[in-house]
Amino acid sequence: MEETENKQPQSPSKIMTIVVVAVLTLVAGGGGWLAGVALAPPPPEPGKTAEVSPEATGAEGLPKLATEENGIVQLEPITTNLAYPSENWIRLEVALQFNGAPDVALAEEIHQDIAAYLKTVSLQQIQGPRGFQYLRDDIQERVDLRSDGRVTNVMFRTFVIQ
Repeated sequence: MEETENKQPQSPSKIMTIVVVAVLTLVAGGGGWLAGVALAPPPPEPGKTAEVSPEATGAEGLPKLATEENGIVQLEPITTNLAYPSENWIRLEVALQFNGAPDVALAEEIHQDIAAYLKTVSLQQIQGPRGFQYLRDDIQERVDLRSDGRVTNVMFRTFVIQ
């Protein structure tokens, strides 16, 4: 009997596969490192730290965006019960953006006006996205009337109903 040899094309050896994977891994790692160096800001030099005033930092020590230097006054949180049902409470934190120098006395008047208004609102009036938008519009209108245009924006920071 004759032995015939079937010669099938051999697949690449395991060593070649390992070499190709290793080269591709090094190329990908090098590309990632280059992208990181190009996109990341340089690290701060030792001994040099940015000076931030203590009143411009929050509880965590991070700089606050709402500072009087930026023309923004963050009002104290407003917590009150709703008109109906009176068991429900609302907590609202807003910040006011002034056109020019902020007026802290005016901000306190606006704070009291918003607190008085929230006591007249019922839960049904502020339910859902449309109700929240109506509340925002009503508060913005009250702020515009009270400030005579000196407050350009009312920024809602938190809004919780319990």
